[in-house]
Amino acid sequence: MEWLIPSLIVLATILAMEWVAWASHKYIMHGFGWAWHRDHHEPHDKLLEKNDLYAIVGAAMSISMFALGSPLVMGDAAWWPGTWIGLGILGYGIIYTLVHDGLVHQRYFRWVPKSGYAKRLVQAHKLHHATVSKEGGVSFGFVFVRDPAALKADLKRQERAGIAQLRS
Repeated sequence: MEWLIPSLIVLATILAMEWVAWASHKYIMHGFGWAWHRDHHEPHDKLLEKNDLYAIVGAAMSISMFALGSPLVMGDAAWWPGTWIGLGILGYGIIYTLVHDGLVHQRYFRWVPKSGYAKRLVQAHKLHHATVSKEGGVSFGFVFVRDPAALKADLKRQERAGIAQLRS
């Protein structure tokens, strides 16, 4: 049973990281961090994007938690959950890389899903990229996505609101 609590911490961290990613994407990447994120919304043929710097931020978060949990680094002040939180952040980073960069943007492999969850995930992210500006995006999550029909309705609502603002 020694593995139960650490496993739950890793799993809870992976789940919590989806919220962290959603909030970071909506409020940082599409906010004051747009300078790094902009090229992700623009067509290009480069191998790397400025947006990839956010992966380094995620890695630094994971490494920091591993350090906080390490008796080799922290001595007697080591915080044992830190190791497992660091592992959860790393796990989310791997999932994110495979799903977002691999499946959605096809940076690592070519596979276009024809049905199911994977297709819904790709559609939701394409709806997010339907706007190339900082404002007006939908679907800021990465792994857990809403139904694309609901996201399309959100986009239409935003477009109507924007048109209404232009008229007034």
